[in-house]
Amino acid sequence: MTIPLLTPSDIERRRGLVSMKRTATALLIAMAVIFCISFALQDEIPWLGWVRAASEGGMVGAIADWFAVTALFRHPLGLKIPHTAIIRRRKDEIGASLGEFVESNFLSEPVVRQKLESAQIGRKLGTWLARPENATRLAEEASVGAKGLLALLSDSDVQDVMEKLARTHLIEQPWSESIGAWGEGVVSAGGHHAAVGLVLDGVDDWLRNNPDAFARLVSSRLPSWVPSFLDKIVDDRLYREALAFIQRMKDDESDPARLAIDNYLLTIATDLQHEPLMIARFENAKAEIFDSPRVRELAASTWDTTKAALIDSLDNPESGLRVQLARTITDLGSRISTDSRLSAKLDTWVTDAAVYLVNTYRHEIASVITDTVERWDPREMSEKIELQVGRDLQFIRINGTVVGSLAGLAIFTVATLAFGS
Repeated sequence: MTIPLLTPSDIERRRGLVSMKRTATALLIAMAVIFCISFALQDEIPWLGWVRAASEGGMVGAIADWFAVTALFRHPLGLKIPHTAIIRRRKDEIGASLGEFVESNFLSEPVVRQKLESAQIGRKLGTWLARPENATRLAEEASVGAKGLLALLSDSDVQDVMEKLARTHLIEQPWSESIGAWGEGVVSAGGHHAAVGLVLDGVDDWLRNNPDAFARLVSSRLPSWVPSFLDKIVDDRLYREALAFIQRMKDDESDPARLAIDNYLLTIATDLQHEPLMIARFENAKAEIFDSPRVRELAASTWDTTKAALIDSLDNPESGLRVQLARTITDLGSRISTDSRLSAKLDTWVTDAAVYLVNTYRHEIASVITDTVERWDPREMSEKIELQVGRDLQFIRINGTVVGSLAGLAIFTVATLAFGS
C-alpha cells in the first residue's frame, strides 16, 4: 500500500523544504570558502587564525548535523552506513510506538472524560440546533437520508419483514388473557359506561329519526292475519316503549338492562381469561382476520401509500413534515441550551458513552494507526514525514553551523591563551 499523493499543502511544504536546504547548504559552502581563504592567509595575517577556527568549527557542525538529519530519512550520499535511513528501516516499529503512544496518552479514560466534561457539548449543541438555519439544514440532511433509504427498500422485502414481525410478536402471541384482564379492569372501574352511552345515543337518534323504518321492521314480523289497523297500534306502542326503554338506560346506569350489559361484558372478560372454549374461539378469529387476503392487501396498500406520501413530503422543503421536523429540532436545541439540567444530562450521557467506547475499543482504534503505517511504502512514508518536519530540521543544520563556529572560535581562543607564547 502506498500513501496518498501529495496534497497542495504538501507541495507548498516541499517548496519551503527545498528553500531551507539551499540556505543550509549555502551556509556550509560559505564556511568552506572562508576556511580556505583564512587558512591560506593566516600566516601573513595572524588574526585570520580566529576566522579559520570559527569557519572550521562551522563546517564540522554543519556536516555533522547534515549527516544526522539526512540519516533520519535516507542513506547519506547513498552509502548504507549503519544506523542511517532510520525511518525507512524502523517504519513498523515507529507505527507501533505511535499507536501505543496515542492509546496511552489520548485514548485513556481520564483524558477523554476531562476533555468532554470541559467541552460543554450539550450547551454548544443546543445553541447550534436552536439556530433556524442549522435546524433547516439538519432537517434537509435527515430528509435526504430517509428518502434514500425508502427508495432503496424493496416493497416485497418490507412487507415480508412486517408480516414476520407481526406474526411473531402479535399473531402468534396469545391475546385473550391480556384483553380479558384489561376488559375486566375497565368494566370493574366503570370505564365502559361512556362507550355504552355512545351506543345508546346512536340507537336513540336512529329511532327518533326513522320511525317509519321501525314500524316496517315491526309490521313485517306480525302474523299476516292481524288487521292493518292493529298493525298501526302495535307499531306506535312498541315505538314508544322502545324510546322509553332506551331513555331509561341512558338516564340511569343502575337500570337492570344496563346492569345486564355490565354483567355480560364482565362475563366475556372473565371467559377470555379462564374459559378454554372462549379463548380458542377468540384466538382462531384473530388468526383468521390476520390471514385474510383482504387484510394483506390492505397492509400492502397502506405501505405503498405511506411510502409514497413520505417520499413526497421529504422531497418538498415546504411540506408539513419538513417544516415540523425543523421546528422540532429548533425547539429541542432551545430547550437544551436553556435547561442546565437537561444539558448536564446530555453531557453525562455523551461522556459516559465515549468513555465506554474508548475503554472497550481503544486498542482497536489505536491499531488503525499501527496497521496503516505497516502497509505504507517505506520510501514514500519517509518522504511524507520529511515534508512535515524537514523544514524545521534544516534549522538544526543552520544552528549547527553557527554553534560549531562559536565552539571552534572558543576552543581556539582558549588554546591560544593557554599555550600561546
